[in-house]
Amino acid sequence: MTQKGRTIRITLSTKLSLLVALATTTLLVASLSVMLYYSRNAIKLEALHKADQKLEGTVQHIDNILLSIEQASGNMYFNLLPHLDQPEMMTDFCLELIKSNPYIAGCAIAFEPYYYKDREFFMTYIYRTYNDSLEFSNAPIIQSDTFGDCPYTQQEWYTTPMKTGKAIWMNPLKGKKIDDPFVTFSLPIRRTDGNIVGVLAVDLSLNQLSHIILAAKPSPNSYAVLLDSDGSFILHPDDSKLLRENVFTEASLSTNHTIEKAAQSMVSGQTGYKPFRQDGKDYYIFYKPFKRTLVPGRSSERLAWSTGIVFPKDDIYGSYNQLFYVVLAITIFGLLLLLVICRTFAHSLFLPLRKLSVSAQRISEGHYDDIIPDSNHHDEIGKLQDNFQNMQRSLSKHVSELEELSNTLHERGIGLRKAYERAQKADRMKTAVLHNMTNQMMVPATTIANDVSTLCDNYERISQEEADRIVTEIQAQGKSITILLKNLLSSSDENKGKEEEYA
Repeated sequence: MTQKGRTIRITLSTKLSLLVALATTTLLVASLSVMLYYSRNAIKLEALHKADQKLEGTVQHIDNILLSIEQASGNMYFNLLPHLDQPEMMTDFCLELIKSNPYIAGCAIAFEPYYYKDREFFMTYIYRTYNDSLEFSNAPIIQSDTFGDCPYTQQEWYTTPMKTGKAIWMNPLKGKKIDDPFVTFSLPIRRTDGNIVGVLAVDLSLNQLSHIILAAKPSPNSYAVLLDSDGSFILHPDDSKLLRENVFTEASLSTNHTIEKAAQSMVSGQTGYKPFRQDGKDYYIFYKPFKRTLVPGRSSERLAWSTGIVFPKDDIYGSYNQLFYVVLAITIFGLLLLLVICRTFAHSLFLPLRKLSVSAQRISEGHYDDIIPDSNHHDEIGKLQDNFQNMQRSLSKHVSELEELSNTLHERGIGLRKAYERAQKADRMKTAVLHNMTNQMMVPATTIANDVSTLCDNYERISQEEADRIVTEIQAQGKSITILLKNLLSSSDENKGKEEEYA
């Protein structure tokens, strides 16, 4: 097939298929983009809702643990008030308090110096050893007369409530490396006269609290964090960071400042979420300030803690990304299938046009009698093929008539050429005859002219005999001219008859 035929095929089939596929692709991409955009927003809103619920549940869970410790401490406080002058019973109160609440890791009762006159200092401390087991209540209980590496009268858990006279939660060993970090609830002990004479301190194990809180994950790789007002980790999946590392110190070691921005928002008491990047992975942290439930008789102090739920981005958008790739694969496969179907349909649809193109090429080469088959289509292409078939038949008929007329004209042209040649030959013969006869008549005519001239010039001087001779000669020459003219007229009549015969 010629280049023109290939161009028509590409234009009417392949390019039409590509045009349909392009239009479908544009519409499909626009629809999928809108759908995926709203799906992503819906997933994000769902993650926000889930994180908010998880945050609320986490805060409530932690607060319930704190409240149970506060209430157990308050109950024990009222039990020991009648026995303040019995130091031997303080150990029993501590042991009973630890056994009454599985979340209590330790209990200390300390009095001001010389409260008991025979002792300068008095403190009893009972605690459980922690062995990475959630069965914390079954851990061994140990008694000690010391707490920390300095006298209790110099330690914050004792000095703060003694000065303020208020119950308070604090981190007594913040920044120190201990195996079982904890936070302490310190309750000042007042005598009936209102004077503060000592402190009841109860410890909450952060390792145990972390295991309890982190066990309830909103997603497979998410985790909860609890920050103190200075950014120290109170809760974190890595136990080594509890009360030892500061989130700002950790953020300063990274070139990505999104961690620091998120931490600043948390410690400032804001509610919201922020993305950040750590160890080459993207995360979202959803955070809100830690607010304690108001219960009658409970201290209303603000802990200035902030809790957050850390979601890896893949946990939020993992299913969305999988759906996106599945939809993308289905879309590509569907578009390729659509292209193949359109190409096949267009190829079948325009098959009559390709046949017409071949027939038109044959007709342009002079094959006017080629038969164009009847069309099986009843659409515009079928009508085009029928009309082209009628046009080819009419053209073939006219071409045949033109060929017949051309043959007739050709034959007549040959006859006219022969007649023309004979006419030219006859004309040449006439010219030759006239020339010959003219030459023959020149001598008699000249002689006659000379004799007449002689008679006219010398008629008085010539003799009668000479005159008779000249007249006789003129007559003879005239007869010669008459004979030549008769022969010329006879020859002219013969040629006229031959021309009429040829015509």
